Amino acid sequence: MAPPIAQPPGPPEPVLGETPAEAAAQQTHASTEVAHGEAHGSGGLPQFEFQHWFGQIVYLIFLFAVLYFLIAKVFAPRMRRVFDERSSTISGAVDAARQVQAEAAGQAEAAKREVDEARAASRATAQSAKDRVTSEAAARAAAEEAVVAARIAEAEGAIARTRDAAMANVSTVAADAASAMVERLTGKAPTAAELKGVA
Repeated sequence: MAPPIAQPPGPPEPVLGETPAEAAAQQTHASTEVAHGEAHGSGGLPQFEFQHWFGQIVYLIFLFAVLYFLIAKVFAPRMRRVFDERSSTISGAVDAARQVQAEAAGQAEAAKREVDEARAASRATAQSAKDRVTSEAAARAAAEEAVVAARIAEAEGAIARTRDAAMANVSTVAADAASAMVERLTGKAPTAAELKGVA
C-alpha cells in the first residue's frame, strides 16, 4: 500500500465569536511562519541564492563607485602631490648641490689665481728689492771709488809736489855736496859758476 500523501494544513477552523477579518489575519500569520520555517530549514547561504544576487550586485557596484571616487579624487591626488613634492625636493637638492659644487670650484679657482698672483707679486717684490739693493750697492761702490780716486789723485798731487820740491832741492844739495867735496879735496871752495856747471 502507498503511504498517504500529506495534505497541507487547511485554514484553521473559525472560533466562535471571531470576525472574518480576524480569521484572515490569523491565516496570513500562519502562512508567514510556515515560509520562515521552510527558509530556516533549508540550511543554505542566502548570498548564493539567485534571488539575492541583484541586491548584492547593486551593493558591489555602489561600493566600487565609492572606492573609485575616493581613490581618484582623494587618495591619488594626495599621493601624486607627495610624489611631486618629493621629486621637486630631490631635484632642488640636486640643483643646490650642483650649485654649491660649482661655487666651490669657482672659489678654488679664484683662490688658485690669488695664490699665483701673490707668488708673482712676491717674486716681483723680491726682484725689485734685489735690483734696488744692487743699484744702491753699485752707487755706494761708485761713490766710494770716486772718493778713493779723489784721494789717490790728491795723494799723487801731493807726491808730485813733494817730488818737484825734492827735485828743486836736489840741485842745491848736489851743489853744496860738490862744493864741500871740492873744498875738502882742494882746500879751496869752488866758485858759483863752477858749481853751476857741475850741477
